[in-house]
Amino acid sequence: MENIELLDDMRRMLDAAERVVVFTGAGISTESGIPDFRSPGTGIWNKVKPIEFQDFMASQAVRQESWRRRFSGDRKMESAKPNNGHKAVAKLVEQGKAIGVVTQNVDNLFQDAGVPDEQVVELHGNASYAKCLQCALRYELADIEQQFKRLGNVAPCSRCGGIIKSATISFGQAMPEDAMRRAQELTEQCDLMLTMGSTLLVYPAAAFPEHCKRRGGALVILNREPTPLDSIADLVVHGEIGAALSYVVGVN
Repeated sequence: MENIELLDDMRRMLDAAERVVVFTGAGISTESGIPDFRSPGTGIWNKVKPIEFQDFMASQAVRQESWRRRFSGDRKMESAKPNNGHKAVAKLVEQGKAIGVVTQNVDNLFQDAGVPDEQVVELHGNASYAKCLQCALRYELADIEQQFKRLGNVAPCSRCGGIIKSATISFGQAMPEDAMRRAQELTEQCDLMLTMGSTLLVYPAAAFPEHCKRRGGALVILNREPTPLDSIADLVVHGEIGAALSYVVGVN
């Protein structure tokens, strides 16, 4: 394995820290077979133009197209399993070393790996279920899919008549206030932020690692490619996340 000395440094920094927050982007889940969104040539958004939130809200036809894509497109996320990166993060949480996970991912793989749901802050929502945009009633996607295939559309919420949407945050949709607040609280509490698999180009999410560093916390970046925050980080390691974190945390 490359970067052994850097990984040993990472282990020492984690050992010395008392309140670690893990911040992740799509790169941790590509090792589980889930395509990311922005990579040239392979990113999802290079192949299909994303649907804007305002268009989803304004047009029944656009909502139908959104659900058609959801149920006829790439289903890799549904069958994906946590990789060693997710499992290593779950171990850090179980040990009490990590106080929380702030993630841009929507795939539910941290929860599947064993991280308690209340310790995962999902900045961009969750793709494993749907909810009413008015009353927040949860709907299981299997039920929504059956209805869509039977009727060709998704009926309004059975409780309040609101529009039902995948629980992800779309382009143009406001960031979830509760998740942003919880992420800010964790950033204020941590003495080390371990950032993995994120380009750190998307704001406001990328502001959390920056703020951690500004307030005196340590910043460690583990990513395949350079990021705009490498220059201010205390430690930068370029490599595969699962293998690197398995070595550092001790996951087989």
